[in-house]
Amino acid sequence: MSKIRFHKLAALVVLVGFAAWMGSGKFSSVGSAQPSPDEKPVQAEQPKAPLRTVMVVAPPRLDHARAIRISGQTEANKRATLATRAAGIIAELPVKQGDHIKQGDLVLMLDAEEKTAAVDTAKAVLVQRKAEWEATEKLMKAGSVAKLQADGAWSNYQTALSQLQAAESELSRNQVKAPFDGVVDRVAVELGSSVIQGGEVATILNLDPILGKGEISERDLRYVKIGDEAEVKLVNGEVVTGKVRYISRDATSQTRTFPVEIAIPNADGAIPAGMTAEITVRAKPVDAVMLPRSVVTLGENGDLGIRAVDGASKVVFYPIDLVDDTQNGLVLGGIPATAQIIIAGQDLVKEGDEVKAEPANEAVLKKLAEDATGTQ
Repeated sequence: MSKIRFHKLAALVVLVGFAAWMGSGKFSSVGSAQPSPDEKPVQAEQPKAPLRTVMVVAPPRLDHARAIRISGQTEANKRATLATRAAGIIAELPVKQGDHIKQGDLVLMLDAEEKTAAVDTAKAVLVQRKAEWEATEKLMKAGSVAKLQADGAWSNYQTALSQLQAAESELSRNQVKAPFDGVVDRVAVELGSSVIQGGEVATILNLDPILGKGEISERDLRYVKIGDEAEVKLVNGEVVTGKVRYISRDATSQTRTFPVEIAIPNADGAIPAGMTAEITVRAKPVDAVMLPRSVVTLGENGDLGIRAVDGASKVVFYPIDLVDDTQNGLVLGGIPATAQIIIAGQDLVKEGDEVKAEPANEAVLKKLAEDATGTQ
């Protein structure tokens, strides 16, 4: 009897426990129970990827003058094609090709016997009329001659003077003289030949200074001014220096470029006109750095620039101003003095990435310093 009562008591205990469990509301199966709102899920920690290593450098600064290169050629300072003002036979031709002449020197004389005689006659008449006027003037002052007679003598003297001037002017039409100092580049006629009025006689060049002429782009125009020194490399390898003497204020319509002239001393005339030349004008020096061409990359917006590492080990991008392109590398402006420029690995990272910056070795630093020194 006691066993039956024990089993009944055990069943009653189990029933009471089950009812209490159902009342609690926690009756999900094991493994499907959801955490309460106040409980946070436990997540497994993911291992961090190692930081990418890039090589950086703080390149030496330099003051560099932008080199503006212009293709052009040499031209004469002055050029004149001489022509006759009258028709006739060439009586004198005292010059030949290559002669150096002075302003006013005779280049050609046409046969002018009649005109020469007219000048001689006019001179004789002038001498006579002048003597008559001076004698009449003395008599008038002494009261021996009326003023009307003296006025007539004065009029005759002035007329003779005008006739001489006219005769000399007519004779000068038979002469061709040098308009400036220069060299005779070409003689187009022969002694004794006949020429028509306006016929070409000779070409004279003034080659001191010789001019280097070219056209500068509208982008570079602001960097050049009158008086700036310029370097001119001739096609034969000779390098000469001169100064900017003219900058056009009117662009060539087809190319939107502005003509410029460089005056180059050429006292011995060694530099001829028409020779191909490369003109280099240097702008005002600016603060810049010298870097290999390989460091230049494209930013997210397509701008040319360089990547660097800031104080928080994050990658930043600096747009650059190309100051010059030299044999040693690119001269770049617009880069802060404190920038740690990435020179290896810059194309494997992007702006905002955290990286490990490793300084360049001594050999790289030495090479950058030598390149920078060589451009100044």
